[in-house]
Amino acid sequence: MKIALPSNDGTTVSAHFGRSRGFIVFETGNQQILNEEYRENKVTGHALGHHHDHDHHHQHGQNSENHSHSHAGILGVLGDCEAVIAGGMGHRLYTDLMAAGKKVYVTRESDARKAAELLLKDDLDHNPDVCCHH
Repeated sequence: MKIALPSNDGTTVSAHFGRSRGFIVFETGNQQILNEEYRENKVTGHALGHHHDHDHHHQHGQNSENHSHSHAGILGVLGDCEAVIAGGMGHRLYTDLMAAGKKVYVTRESDARKAAELLLKDDLDHNPDVCCHH
């Protein structure tokens, strides 16, 4: 199984999935991490140098078509991943990932490797109510 986590530094879990600079992808087997890869986020406008605060509904209202394309891009980049762990994400992305057959977890755990290990032990906290509703 491959597990994807958004991360700005390759170590910690980003608070917002689409705004991360990249994604850590852990390849797992036999309940352990076998390999680790970092994939740059080249698909979402949020991560491509657009600096704005959390109240960014103005962009979504004016440009929702481009926003949905960013979800397709994320799904493409992480297409080989069965699970996604994040510190937070928009509700639409959460729904899109679930519809694509991904297991999606929203966690308070900030250490990416520890979050993946907790998932493998079926001991990761999951808080979907913290998803943003833009």
